Amino acid sequence: MLKRTPFFNEHVKLQAKLIDFGGFEMPVQYNGIRMEHSAVRESAGLFDVSHMGEFFVYGKGALDLIQVLTINDASKLVPGKAQYTAMCYEDGGIVDDLLVYMIREDEYMLVVNASNIEKDFNWIKSNNPAGVDVVNKSGQYALLALQGPASATILGKLTSVNVHEIPFYSFVKGTIAAQPDIIISATGYTGEKGFELYIDTTNANAVKIWESLFEAGKDEGLEPAGLGARDTLRLEMGYALYGNDITKDTTPLEARMGWLTKFDKDHFIGKNALLKQKKEGLRRKLMGFEVIEPRNVPRAGYTIFDENDEEIGFVTSGSQSITLDKGIGLGYIKNEKAEENEKIYINIRKKRVEARTVKPPFLTK
Repeated sequence: MLKRTPFFNEHVKLQAKLIDFGGFEMPVQYNGIRMEHSAVRESAGLFDVSHMGEFFVYGKGALDLIQVLTINDASKLVPGKAQYTAMCYEDGGIVDDLLVYMIREDEYMLVVNASNIEKDFNWIKSNNPAGVDVVNKSGQYALLALQGPASATILGKLTSVNVHEIPFYSFVKGTIAAQPDIIISATGYTGEKGFELYIDTTNANAVKIWESLFEAGKDEGLEPAGLGARDTLRLEMGYALYGNDITKDTTPLEARMGWLTKFDKDHFIGKNALLKQKKEGLRRKLMGFEVIEPRNVPRAGYTIFDENDEEIGFVTSGSQSITLDKGIGLGYIKNEKAEENEKIYINIRKKRVEARTVKPPFLTK
């Protein structure tokens, strides 16, 4: 039996196409991925992302536990700030990528991927020898992502919080549409101005917020947006997707996440393996690429070749860029070929199609 978010009936009313995503019955599209994608780039789109997981870590050992579990340095956080990071296995493979929110001293919220909720929670429990208080509140929280240039104008109609002034990777708590204690965050997964609204459904009406946002956004071009548009939007920014671009078989250094791997921390799980990999050198690297030949769309799993017809990698994410009107993708390529502006070839429908490596994002503002 698939799980459903508090907005399921709203999706049905809007005649969304629903799919199984991470064990949830989720909308992949409403009126078409192209239209929803363009709405986010040009005005605003509202995503139901309540399938994401929320863990709360409490008490004096909270920071120490997060520091051991994650590759970034959570000691840099202050209340009201968020951080992108990842958890690794001892061999350096990625357990999951996640966000860490510092709510207050000795209280943090970890936001993890939907398909990894159970795995991540078990991983944290198994690496918590001090018995720090970790609570899985995923079923208690609804999550909306309001994304696009008009998002601040729309949200500002429903709250006294000055949402225009929330810095990137920061958050505040406020009332939205008379619903209390909403975490209003500005992290984003689309490359546009936007907000994530974490709604504790034990004391707030999530559907009321959904309805109020659409009422406030009807003159601003707000559209409901599904997971299909979320994927095409994040790919244009070169953002990694767990299960495609990052997995247990890839490391942060290979996945262009070296910038958030803080080796000056005392210890974190996977540190020794990553230090060894750094010393020995990478054998492959996650690269972006743009397809030169029009009307050729790369897909995950396609093989990448060099000019000498030698296999040098594989595609992990690929799509037709709706904004740029060309095929784009991410893929792992042998390190000696993982440079910008390299000519590569991708096997698309039994044909070798020329492409060029680029450094994401594909879309620059």
